[in-house]
Amino acid sequence: MDIKAIVKHLRDEGIVAVMQRAYRRHHRENKPFRILLLTNRDSDNVGDQIIEACDISLVKAVMQDLGISKNQYVITSLPAFFISKSYKVLNTDAPDPKTVIAQSDVVLFGGAPMFNYKYQDFYRRSIDVIKIARKYGKPVLFSAIGIDAYDEDDARCQALKAELNSGTVPMITTRDGMTYLEHYKENDTLTIAKVADPAVFSGSVFRPYLAKKSRDGKRTVGLFVFRAGGFRANGIDFSRTQAAEMWLRLIKEIQARGYDYELLTSGHFADEAFMEYLISAYKVDDKKCVFNINCPEDLINRISSYAGVVSCRLHPSIISYALDVPSVGIIWNSKVSGFYESVGYGERAFTVSDLDVKKLMDGLEQAMGCVIAKDKQYLMSVYAYLADALSGITHNNRRYASESYSELCKRIPPYEGTTQEQLQMKIRDKFRRAYRAYNKVLTKK
Repeated sequence: MDIKAIVKHLRDEGIVAVMQRAYRRHHRENKPFRILLLTNRDSDNVGDQIIEACDISLVKAVMQDLGISKNQYVITSLPAFFISKSYKVLNTDAPDPKTVIAQSDVVLFGGAPMFNYKYQDFYRRSIDVIKIARKYGKPVLFSAIGIDAYDEDDARCQALKAELNSGTVPMITTRDGMTYLEHYKENDTLTIAKVADPAVFSGSVFRPYLAKKSRDGKRTVGLFVFRAGGFRANGIDFSRTQAAEMWLRLIKEIQARGYDYELLTSGHFADEAFMEYLISAYKVDDKKCVFNINCPEDLINRISSYAGVVSCRLHPSIISYALDVPSVGIIWNSKVSGFYESVGYGERAFTVSDLDVKKLMDGLEQAMGCVIAKDKQYLMSVYAYLADALSGITHNNRRYASESYSELCKRIPPYEGTTQEQLQMKIRDKFRRAYRAYNKVLTKK
């Protein structure tokens, strides 16, 4: 990734000059520089909430880097789904989305799968935001997003591609879909790059919430299960029954090797439903199952207490890596294998079709016996992208341009914690999503 080339492209397009003038005008008028951050924060998958927290901390660190004080900028964090089909914010108490974007100085998509179109409509929301931003002359940046596919013959994919190359989006970086992203690039002024997932900073961002030591002094392996039908939804012929039998074999192997275990999820209600299925249909010990992981602190604390982690979901693997907890991944999507390959441990991602639990545990034990190696330059890439892009936009010189990864980890602002009100809102929204899913099942009958 060539940061100088990125900034040059921005200047060539004139976007930097426009944004510099806007920033100086705001500064003269004592108005804060407004950053609109859009993530998948409203998901009950806590991994997405951790991405949001890490994005906020990274932006705050960048502002400190640029010498911009806390009262000179505002980060407005909203869910990427904040625009409904009628262009109304989902929360009726919130302002109109056109107003939100018009009053922002830059729109930043952070870490969400914003190009997904196969069975999600993230792509539609991305298109809507870009169109509104273009109307008001606001640049839109995509940072460390997930990209699952590209299809020349899919109208949805091509509609997104057209908007991305319309001149409103100067830069896109991805954590796991560089091959696909290369196909989306058509405009020579659009800069693309592969960077680390923002959650690689979760060990520093959530440092107040790390477990002091392993619970009860046991060598416990955390097993993050995946929703029924999740494999087939991603083109892998692996049924709910096959998935259940895989976890049972793995539990037996873990116990045979002298470890304790816990089954849990990263919060998604459908994953929790599958865990309940294991209890009711296969008599899995419910005392070994952890339900209701509903906020980032809980997930971080739990993972940091484990001797090792086996996960289908991506972010328990990324968080484990960030916390120096050994992990292996079970592939349901290319982003799982993509992550392990990007950090130099491609052999720690296993396919389900021919999964040998003994080999998987061999891999986990091997990981337990090694110090986790980290490419600090790669980990810094997501921060470097933000710092140099916002430096060009605000016309502020960086103070920490040669800063090391370890130095950044020490000064990055920590997560401030989930309030009781926020937790209750997360739980309420999670239940409502579960109710909607249940009602869809009833409608089909």
